[in-house]
Amino acid sequence: MKNHKKILLFHIGKEKQAQLKRLCLTMGIQVIFVEKKQYTQTLGALAGIQGIPRSPSVYAGEEFPLEMLVFSGLDSDALDNFLKKYKEMQLSPIPLKAVLTPHNLFWSPQKLYEELLKEHAYFKNS
Repeated sequence: MKNHKKILLFHIGKEKQAQLKRLCLTMGIQVIFVEKKQYTQTLGALAGIQGIPRSPSVYAGEEFPLEMLVFSGLDSDALDNFLKKYKEMQLSPIPLKAVLTPHNLFWSPQKLYEELLKEHAYFKNS
């Protein structure tokens, strides 16, 4: 499963998109701005993982209330470096972040969002 460094962005404002695009360009990371209508796709299909088909259906639900970011193909050093540079740029935090794994590869963005929201609420209340 060959996979290049990518970041999937969900419900990110235009200004932050531009800042993230500049950051990722310097790090050799491809940025994928996922549109709401694509939320029926699997995370693997959105990341362009070979062999994972796209769905013909279009998402008709509500937009996610919170921003979400999914890392694909970044090793721990690249991930740490990205987070460090992100913080140095003083960008507002993205509350929901995940790494694409064999476990969540076939999840929809909606399923991942719901799982991350549960984790976010748990840690916020801990």
